[in-house]
Amino acid sequence: MNVLLVVLLVSVLLNIIIGMLYFSAKRNPYYVVYDEETKSQLKRRVLHLKEDLESELEEFDVSEWEKQLEKSLEEEIKGI
Repeated sequence: MNVLLVVLLVSVLLNIIIGMLYFSAKRNPYYVVYDEETKSQLKRRVLHLKEDLESELEEFDVSEWEKQLEKSLEEEIKGI
């Protein structure tokens, strides 16, 4: 009889915990659902940022960057 009572108590406690977790997850979901207009705005923004980044990368001069890096390293070494 005691074993049955323990199993029943554990079952009730588990149901309460599972119910609390369910309602907590239902109130505060970890994901966001966007409507179609918001999705398209986000896609346009990402594409615009991607184009900006690509244009900046095309203008980026690696040899000039390396020269500036060497200069700053030499100045740091002289400062030590």
